[in-house]
Amino acid sequence: MIFEYDENNLEKFENFKGGEKYIGAKMYFDGLNRFMIGHIPYGGSVGEHVHETNSEVIYVISGNGYVIYDGQREELHKGSVHYCPKGHKHTMVNDHEEDLVYFAVVPEQ
Repeated sequence: MIFEYDENNLEKFENFKGGEKYIGAKMYFDGLNRFMIGHIPYGGSVGEHVHETNSEVIYVISGNGYVIYDGQREELHKGSVHYCPKGHKHTMVNDHEEDLVYFAVVPEQ
């Protein structure tokens, strides 16, 4: 199956999961998995949250930033892959001037 992100509209989510500013996202959801291209502007973040019923894999396409994963800071840059397993918590922050752009996969169980 192929889906084209360029054909999806960019949605803006203010204070996503309690984070700062907003994220821009193009998403695809088939009922089992959520695939997302996300953009976090400078000073923006995804709020800290626990993956109680699922996990998340994040691949950084461009930009820099960091995650706080179970209380530990981990730096992000182009080519980084961050994994947050079920039962763990994380937040993601863009502390650089360029947008932090990433591809994420969240299975829904």
